[in-house]
Amino acid sequence: MAELATVARPYAEALFRVAQTGDMAAWSELVSELGRIGANPDVQDFARNPNVTAPQVAETLLSLVRSPMPAEVKNFINVLIENRRVSLLPEIGEQFHVLKNAQEGAADAAITSAFEIDGTQVAQLVSTLEKKFGRKLNPTVTVDPSLIGGVRVVVGDEVLDTSVRAKLQQMHVALAS
Repeated sequence: MAELATVARPYAEALFRVAQTGDMAAWSELVSELGRIGANPDVQDFARNPNVTAPQVAETLLSLVRSPMPAEVKNFINVLIENRRVSLLPEIGEQFHVLKNAQEGAADAAITSAFEIDGTQVAQLVSTLEKKFGRKLNPTVTVDPSLIGGVRVVVGDEVLDTSVRAKLQQMHVALAS
């Protein structure tokens, strides 16, 4: 949703500027937690409820946060509530993470494998992929048996699909032409 991303961008950038003055890892964890809280449908319904006051929403949101919370976060939450933007928290979290990765010269890599792969195999695969993509990768591994064999890697808007399913689809297209 482009509109949601556009509205969330200034909030994410402001939060990122504040985070740069402190412990980026702690801020990253806190913003991820806020994104998870904001993605909860019950939290969104509660925040939109016209019978609930802004201070009640703020108190409830802040009570759900388990990470250490600087005063800036309380102000940030209050601004979001005043502007009726609690629903932006997941998008703000995603954009914050993108800004953090850009600063570190890193990227998220979604690795989908046909079979379970252990830590050693993931480390070897990530090492190879980092050379290919030219940056540090933060892998997330999932299993999808429908790939039949091989892996599918998504880094940003780049896709590397070496799965058997992809090769079979390529053969099907070639034979059907």
